[in-house]
Amino acid sequence: MGLESGLRAGRSPGPGPAMETLIPVVNKLQEIFNTVGAEVIQLPQIVVIGAQSSGKSSVLESIVGRDFLPRGSGIVTRRPLVLQLVNVPSLEERQRAASGETSTQAEEWATFLHCKHKLLGRRKYHQGLWSLSRGQPCLSVPSQSFTDFDEIRQEIETETERTTGTNKGISLEPLYLKIYSPHVLNLTLVDLPGITKVPVGDQPPDIEGQVREMILSYVSNPNCLILAVTAANTDMATSEALKLARDVDPDGRRTLAVVTKLDLMDAGTDAMDVLMGRVIPVKLGIIGVVNRSQHDINSGKRIVESLQDEQGFLQKRYPSLANRNGTRHLAKTLNRLLMHHIRDCLPELKTRVNVLTAQYQSVLQSYGQPIEDKNATLLQIITKFATEYCHTIEGTARNIETSELCGGARMCYIFHETFGRTLESIDPLAGLTMLDILTAIRNATGPRPALFVPEVSFELLVKRQIKRLEDPSLRCVELVHEELQRIIQHCSTYNTQELLRFPKLHEAIVEVVTGVLRQRLPITNEMVTPQGRGLLWDIWDDSRVHNLVAIELAYINTKHPDFIDTALVSASVSSSKNDPPAEGIRRWKSDKVEDAGMEEKPKGNPQPPMYSSPSRSHAVNLLDTPMPATRKLSQREQRDCEVIRRLIKSYFLIVRKSIQDSVPKTVMHFLVNYVKDHLQSQLVGQLYKQQLLDMLLTESEDMAQQRKEAAGLLQALQRASQTISEIRETQLW
Repeated sequence: MGLESGLRAGRSPGPGPAMETLIPVVNKLQEIFNTVGAEVIQLPQIVVIGAQSSGKSSVLESIVGRDFLPRGSGIVTRRPLVLQLVNVPSLEERQRAASGETSTQAEEWATFLHCKHKLLGRRKYHQGLWSLSRGQPCLSVPSQSFTDFDEIRQEIETETERTTGTNKGISLEPLYLKIYSPHVLNLTLVDLPGITKVPVGDQPPDIEGQVREMILSYVSNPNCLILAVTAANTDMATSEALKLARDVDPDGRRTLAVVTKLDLMDAGTDAMDVLMGRVIPVKLGIIGVVNRSQHDINSGKRIVESLQDEQGFLQKRYPSLANRNGTRHLAKTLNRLLMHHIRDCLPELKTRVNVLTAQYQSVLQSYGQPIEDKNATLLQIITKFATEYCHTIEGTARNIETSELCGGARMCYIFHETFGRTLESIDPLAGLTMLDILTAIRNATGPRPALFVPEVSFELLVKRQIKRLEDPSLRCVELVHEELQRIIQHCSTYNTQELLRFPKLHEAIVEVVTGVLRQRLPITNEMVTPQGRGLLWDIWDDSRVHNLVAIELAYINTKHPDFIDTALVSASVSSSKNDPPAEGIRRWKSDKVEDAGMEEKPKGNPQPPMYSSPSRSHAVNLLDTPMPATRKLSQREQRDCEVIRRLIKSYFLIVRKSIQDSVPKTVMHFLVNYVKDHLQSQLVGQLYKQQLLDMLLTESEDMAQQRKEAAGLLQALQRASQTISEIRETQLW
């Protein structure tokens, strides 16, 4: 039954015993790597592609020697079918080797990966995936395997409809089937949906694009061999399978062509030129086969008989090519090509497995080990976070940002660039006009004319200018506070695994640090501005510590060493005011025009005074008379205003310099250094409590699942590495 007797042992004449072990090893690796994912490990395999109804399924059934694939019109294969053929000794040989074993035996059987099995011997099933132990495969039949190939077909149809429905749609989820038989060669084949052009029935409009994307996802794997199936009764030049194969394999090193339905060609034509490679050359060769017709399938014609008829047809129609075509030759060729391809891919496969093993070891280590001592774990995480926070401020952190300023560096930039430049951009006399100065001088003298410039006017005006330093100082504190908040996120980023592992602990740490910063912010602001006098202000008043701006406003020190001498300013202004004042100087509204007339009388006839006596003219209400908008200032008024301006500028520069130096020191002392010195003690005091341990160290479900998956992946990779290492490379070349 099946292929010729020379294939019963699963060997072709050429390769040695070591080569024969490669395909079972790759099958074993494929089962192991199902826990890793096809995107991570690309294993050598044979991918069967072709147009819809080109005979792909018939070719696979002929290789297996049994009917087991669904049949029907239109698209039948609607999801990838990974078919692993495993050659085993015959039932008689196994019974002799069992020597009294009473377990159920069968000549051939099959297993599905999605079915939950309880295997005998050394095979185990875990979480819906095969987990193979070391050693030779168990030759007894699994307790829930399939020995009836009609049931295999039914299971394929049922599982396909479960994932794709009944509307002829397709699914990317592969279906894994392993067939054990003494009549097959060791092979790994992937049957894909046929290439279609027009949607049929309830198929989606983009069915052609979906099938094409699915095929490309498999054939783009550089470690796969491409079996391009084309019907002989179609034009080879229009083969979609060969076109797709050439797109991903332009050199043709991975492509083998199969021409089906040789017996259905038009009368008077043959496929000699096609099989000889004269139409389209294929580097790995072109093999022709004869499939069973639909009539043969309906009448129940056995595949063994079909293979005999195929051989007779080839001997009759293509006698010179009969030994290089047919299903038997195709199976041996695929077996040989796959073994050599596996041998060529083996070094890269070893390297890939070793690299992934190292990566998953690192990933598993980053997830942390199960907690043994909760007290020690909590203290360790708190200490690590607090240390990283302080190191980020000091600039000694292990993970230093290179894309932007962070931590202490940004604070330095805020102090000396942002805050410093903002203060320097403030004009000492901005918003202060000569009219304002003159008004302040007159208001300070009351009803009596002043002989000297009143000092009160200077203090009043300079305090007004000093208060303009308040907003930049507050903004400086706010920027530093924001940076301290950003450092929390920075430290969380570089302690991601530990903090993600315990999300409630992470939230608690962030809340404690934010609370400390929130507590220190008003205290620092109080030291900068006189606003917000409340409970905190009273506390600091008891300590006799006052805020910086209030200190400057509390006492105007005209004896400051850097303050210019008032007498020198007056002398300098007097010497520069010898010339008459320039036109256009603003005049004081309440001064009478007669004052100007007295200073500068015009030549000629004297003009009557602007405001004449009421007895000489009609009565006038002086309070209702509009006052002149401007007038020329007297030399004394100009001198007094200029003296005040120069004194204000001199003193403002002194205060600005002091504020520019004191605010950063205050922020560092009351905010930054306090947080550095008390952060760890605050975290320990608020979080290190026996009643909070279980809640804070509750591990997130995602992290626990990721650790479990990483452990499974690492175990699979270690088993794969051990399996590959058992292959003796010296026997492969």
